[in-house]
Amino acid sequence: MHKTIVTTNEAPQAIGTYSQAVKVKGGETVYLSGQIGLDPTQMKMVSGIDAQIEQVIANLKAVTVASGGDLSDIVKLNVYLVDLTDFVKVNEAMSKYFSQPYPARAAIGVSALPRDALVEMDAVMVLNND
Repeated sequence: MHKTIVTTNEAPQAIGTYSQAVKVKGGETVYLSGQIGLDPTQMKMVSGIDAQIEQVIANLKAVTVASGGDLSDIVKLNVYLVDLTDFVKVNEAMSKYFSQPYPARAAIGVSALPRDALVEMDAVMVLNND
C-alpha cells in the first residue's frame, strides 16, 4: 500500500508513535489522527471545554490544509468527550465550521483523554483530485 505521511507545524506535533495524518490510495483518502486542545505554538492545553473544542477544530483544519484539502473534505468525524453533556457545545462549534452536507459522525463518551483533555476528534477525509 502506498502511503504518504502528512505533517504541519500549524497543529501540535505528534506526542507518541503516530503521524498527524496519512494519505493512502494515491492521495485521495486521508486519515487524520486524533487532535486534542493543544496550542501548537506552546504545546500546552488550552483551558475549558469551549476553548478546547475551538482548538481541536483549528488543529484538524491545519492538518486538512497540509493534506491538500479543508474541513469540507471530511467525510467521517469521531468525537470523544469526557462529559457527553458537552456534546451540545460540539454541535454549536461544528455549525460554525462545517456546512451541509455534514460529515458522518460518532460521539463517544470516554473516562479520560491524553493530557487531561476534555475533547478529542479524529477524522477521515477524501480529496477531490479532479
